[in-house]
Amino acid sequence: MSKNTPWDKEAAARVQSAAARHPNSASARDALDREAQSQADKNEHRQQEDQDNEE
Repeated sequence: MSKNTPWDKEAAARVQSAAARHPNSASARDALDREAQSQADKNEHRQQEDQDNEE
């Protein structure tokens, strides 16, 4: 069973770095680097909204 964790900025940066180093990798070809960044941005925005709502 796999663990599902939300994307964060650090994880997205690691994927982007790996895709840049290996442009022919499956991750780079599938645009995982862009998807990871998009999801990390969304998660960060959600976390900020949650914090704002708690105040």
